[in-house]
Amino acid sequence: MNWDDTTDDAATAAERLVGASADGEDQAVEAALRPKDLGEFIGQEKVREQLDLVLRAARARGATADHVLLSGAPGLGKTTLSMIIAAEMGAPIRITSGPAIQHAGDLAAILSSLQEGEVLFLDEIHRMSRPAEEMLYMAMEDFRVDVIVGKGPGATAIPLELPPFTLVGATTRAGLLPPPLRDRFGFTAHMEFYEPAELERVVHRSAQLLDVEIDPAGAAEIAGRSRGTPRIANRLLRRVRDYAQVKADGRVDREIAAAALKVYEVDGRGLDRLDRAVLEALLKLFGGGPVGLSTLAVAVGEERETVEEVAEPFLVREGLLARTPRGRVATPAAWAHLNLTPPQQAGGRTGGKGQQDLFGA
Repeated sequence: MNWDDTTDDAATAAERLVGASADGEDQAVEAALRPKDLGEFIGQEKVREQLDLVLRAARARGATADHVLLSGAPGLGKTTLSMIIAAEMGAPIRITSGPAIQHAGDLAAILSSLQEGEVLFLDEIHRMSRPAEEMLYMAMEDFRVDVIVGKGPGATAIPLELPPFTLVGATTRAGLLPPPLRDRFGFTAHMEFYEPAELERVVHRSAQLLDVEIDPAGAAEIAGRSRGTPRIANRLLRRVRDYAQVKADGRVDREIAAAALKVYEVDGRGLDRLDRAVLEALLKLFGGGPVGLSTLAVAVGEERETVEEVAEPFLVREGLLARTPRGRVATPAAWAHLNLTPPQQAGGRTGGKGQQDLFGA
């Protein structure tokens, strides 16, 4: 997949109820639900503890905080943490993204307008252009940039001093960052997926802010279908709230949550229509695999990239699908989840031929 392009896959992910990307509505709601300091932030215990030490030490020295790199899947709180860093340091924050910086001049304009101590949040930093990336090296390390004036042999470099600032970079693909850029971050943190108990706390907190009455069982039902992602938990909570207001008395319990999410086609494990379509095609049409990605995409009526980048990551993480050199293969858990019986093979073993290779003796 070409990460320099705006793809239909991102749009598809944003449209899904269980997609981790945020659209305009999500961003507006998240702004109201975001915790304002590290004490309010739920989950990511190690990251919070380490970041707290970094920020406290910087405040004690009266200096700007080290540059921070946050990596992890969408929806885990990278933007929220960047805002908390600015709030903890008592500094303003400037927000931009890698795709918006396609020329070194774009970055120079942003850097030259920063105030002393300001936090610059650069989302999707792995998608920044190479010339801007090389300018960022010097800005992060020496707090200066060289602005090129003129062209050809007559071009001259004018050094521009920058006030000390803190760069917070966020990326979903840390492996795409060149080592010279990664090495200039003083603190690097990887955001993990949330445990169900942590997501229950997220749901309870959001329900309180949204004035939604919810019992522990209802929160647990929503958390269990949220794919380890707070953004998805908050989105499901809003849809369950709508259902409870229209179909019930507005109070959310386990039965109401389950009924609401059934309407929105999110099953007990967090799979939606696209996820189940991929699994059903793999199991019912191809006997559990192995089957090529292109063939599987045609079978479900989606683009190859959509299946690979939108549906498969969660199915693989849940242990329902495996990527092998011979193609995609369903696991025993996939058969069990869809209540299907694997086809019988010679010798009494079950599962497709690819499954024997992968799971059999």
